[in-house]
Amino acid sequence: MTTAYCVKCKAKQEMKDPKEIVMNGKGGTKRRAMKGECPKCGTKMFRILGKAD
Repeated sequence: MTTAYCVKCKAKQEMKDPKEIVMNGKGGTKRRAMKGECPKCGTKMFRILGKAD
């Protein structure tokens, strides 16, 4: 599972239902990211991974 920082809980949590997405980065590059939910409070969580190929 993927961990990310929950802003509402103010702690690192394991993401619930993580999904990998691709977003547009600076200069037209593609960036990978993980998107999910906090298992405790249900807030959306987001973690930027790196460049997509």
